[in-house]
Amino acid sequence: MVDYETSLTERVGDAPAPVVPSHPDVAGWRAATESDIDGIWQLRQAMGEVDHPNYLTARGAIAADFGYSHFHPELDSLVGLNQTGRIVAVGMVMFPPRQVTLARSLPIGGVHPLLRGRGIGRQLLDWQLARAKQQLASSASTVPGWILTYADERSPQNAALFEHAGLSLARYFLTLERPLDAPARAIDPADGIRIAAFTTEASAEVHAARDDAFMDHWGSQPMSDENWNAFVGGKWFRPDLSFVAYGTDRANIEQVVGFVLSTANENVWATQGFTGSYIDLVGVLSGWRGRHIAQSLLAAQLAAGQALGHERVTLAVDSASPTGALGLYTGMGFVPTHKKMAYSLEF
Repeated sequence: MVDYETSLTERVGDAPAPVVPSHPDVAGWRAATESDIDGIWQLRQAMGEVDHPNYLTARGAIAADFGYSHFHPELDSLVGLNQTGRIVAVGMVMFPPRQVTLARSLPIGGVHPLLRGRGIGRQLLDWQLARAKQQLASSASTVPGWILTYADERSPQNAALFEHAGLSLARYFLTLERPLDAPARAIDPADGIRIAAFTTEASAEVHAARDDAFMDHWGSQPMSDENWNAFVGGKWFRPDLSFVAYGTDRANIEQVVGFVLSTANENVWATQGFTGSYIDLVGVLSGWRGRHIAQSLLAAQLAAGQALGHERVTLAVDSASPTGALGLYTGMGFVPTHKKMAYSLEF
């Protein structure tokens, strides 16, 4: 049983420097720099087309990672190069701030599909886990500490890799899709609830509502201002497909009580086989749940997508969400298509 009265520094214990891999099929290894963004993106595209063609990492997301003040590429990244200098493996370990009830270290990356099955990924993951332990050990907090990463069911080699390294399967997340050729039933908001389009002026209040609404979600922590601004200011964020619910309290003061926030990456439409948007975030403040606010927000999003001629809407949900989110989505016509597994190592 983990003793959470002790600090993460004590619980993690000795965290030696990561050992840089050595493999005959990789000419060299070094820390990544901003000049590698395109090379990392190209590698992530090649990986995604094999592992999960319905969602590919956007270049802007990689560029955003390099812009975060909590990411130190000289310590938190490693790229493997082939004989021509092309990036064929990448490992990054993110350590987000605002660790209120949980400290998370998040390894991401992988190896080019043509070089898999040779042990490169195992060496790279060993490096990432060692760096993740260093990150957790740097915290004097007494909150739980997790090394947390994900594997799509369509890339079972990643799940096997994580299990071999000692990580445990912790959660299933389902990808759901909703065709837009069927009419979206209009749902009127409850008395005292107003649904409006997302605006930049409302961004800070929606951010605060997101942090509040997601505190009872598995593995979630408040988003830093940097992460939030990168999301709503990103190239693929769609204000026209994002909506906010306002509620009036007993003092007749209106506040943000719910939201649905969407992106649409047109670069993946060809590989995923349809046009449409992705619902990144849906949330309702706990004290306002049970008033059909989420249904009203989703109905507005679906109607907006239909008006644009989109074919489908996609989202992901924790299969064991205590909020009943899975039932909410299936009740509105969403159907499961894929699943992703969360693997963790806890301290």
